[in-house]
Formats: sequence, C-alpha cells, structure tokens
Amino acid sequence: MKKLSVIAFGGNALLKSGQKGTIDEQEQNVYETCQHLVPLIKRGYDLVIGHGNGPQVGNVMLQHEAGHQVYGLPKQPVDFCVAETQGSIGFMIEQQLRNVLAEHGMEKNIVTLVTQVVVDKEDEAFKNPTKPVGPFYPKEEADKLAEENGWVFHEDPRKRGWRRVVASPRPVDIPNWTAVEKLAREGNIVITVGGGGIPAYIDEKGKIIGIDAVIDKDLASSLLANKIKADEFFILTDVPNVYINFHKPDEKKLERVTVAEISKHLADGQFTEGSMAPKVRACIQFVENGGKDAIITEAQELGKPDAGTVILP
Repeated sequence: MKKLSVIAFGGNALLKSGQKGTIDEQEQNVYETCQHLVPLIKRGYDLVIGHGNGPQVGNVMLQHEAGHQVYGLPKQPVDFCVAETQGSIGFMIEQQLRNVLAEHGMEKNIVTLVTQVVVDKEDEAFKNPTKPVGPFYPKEEADKLAEENGWVFHEDPRKRGWRRVVASPRPVDIPNWTAVEKLAREGNIVITVGGGGIPAYIDEKGKIIGIDAVIDKDLASSLLANKIKADEFFILTDVPNVYINFHKPDEKKLERVTVAEISKHLADGQFTEGSMAPKVRACIQFVENGGKDAIITEAQELGKPDAGTVILP
C-alpha cells in the first residue's frame, strides 16, 4: 500500500530572509523546494502539501490599506485576505511543481483547494489576541482605527509603530478533509490548508462564517494529517534537525525521539516560541492522535532514510 504523507512548507520555501518578495524570487524558491519532493514521488508517496503565508498575507493587507486610502476602495477582512493568499501561493506551488515533474519525465495531477478551517469562537485566544498582521501605524491612527473597527493594537517591540493583532485559535475541523483524502489516495497531489486555512466558525444555526484570526499552519496541517490518516507528517524548516541547547557550546542534534522525550524538552523551554516550539507541538499532536512518524527537517533532506528529527509514539 502506498504511503500518504502531509508536508508543511516553511516560510523559507516561499520567501528567504532579505528578499523583497517579487514573483521571480518566490517562484524560484518554490521551484527549488519542489525539486526536493521528487525522491518521495518516485518512491510512490501520495502527497498533500500545506504552506505558510505570513509575509504574503501582510502584503495583501497593505495593498487593501493603500487602495482604501488612495481610491476609497473597501478594505477586506483577514479571512478574505487569507483566501487571496491561499489562491496565489497555491498557484505558484502547483505551477512550479508541474515544471519540476515535467523535467523529470513524470506526470501527475496537482489540485489546489482553497480551504476553510473551523475554529471555536469561544477559544481563549480571542480574549487575548497576539498575532500581528498588516501594516505599522502611528499611535494616533492606531487609536482611531481601534475605535472605528473594534480592533486591538500592540506596539511593535522594535518601536516601528503600532500594529493590529488578531487571535491565533487552535483549528478544530477541516470541512473538506474527506475530499482531500480521496483525491490524494487516488494519486493526485493536493495543495490545501494554506496559511493554516481560512479561519471560520460555525454559529448556532450551523452557518459557517469567516472570522478575523490567523491559524498556525503547522497545527492545521497536523490536524489534516490525522483526519486523512496520513502515515507521515513532515514539517519543512531552515535547519536539518531539531536541536537542544541551540547555538550553545553543548548543542545537541535530536534524531529519533519519543513524544515523552521531546515534550520534556518543550516544557524545559528548549524551543523558541514563534520558531521551533509550534512545529514541535504540531508533531506531538499528530503522533498523539494516531500518527506514526512526524519529521522536522529541511527540504534538502527529504528522501534520505535518516532525514531530520523523527518524533515517535
């Protein structure tokens, strides 16, 4: 039986540090990352790809803001902006992966799905929004926007201005996961839950409604991996392994660890919030909910039998 794997692309798969984010830069980065999927495809893996959208969704919000200020165009909410970036990034991944497969004489269908992800409207994260989105504002303008729209702003730690913050709730359901599994097990490569998914909630009448939030893409990809009963869950990042005592004289590479072992390292503060800690949590979630192997590594390591840090039950 073929292996089904979910692969979550990290931010550097789309945009590298120091780059402006031009289409040429992003397409080249995606092309290089997709090259590293070839060994898995040649080994018969069925693949589902998730991805981040942090810089891109921020840029889209800036574009909406500029359009509003210059032309009076209506600004759109965060969930709408996430949907925009799901489509644009999915297009780039699909296009570049098709180019890579053609170079290797391979042919597969690739399907990009614009995907809603359900959260709990009563999630504690909505009481304390912390995820920065969009542009920086002077204090006076931030106060005015907060009053007009009910938004919450925090001052940037680097004193670049005030920035809107939204909640980052846990994903609880992915409405079209059965379609994702069916497509993937039929041999199609599926790109989905981009940017953590379009945030939405179910109201008391059963209606699905978008909400201003940003969902962690690794947690969303992990949830999807469990739902479709994936054999493996990969998170691609910019280092080949997870380390404890990172960048210290006694730095140690983690190769094969149990959930209990890596959970202790997480509790001890070994992993940075906003960097490795969310990735570790997503892998723990996958394994604790029935997944087999969760692997954190960089794209260049894919296909190697001893790639990355493997988290086991």
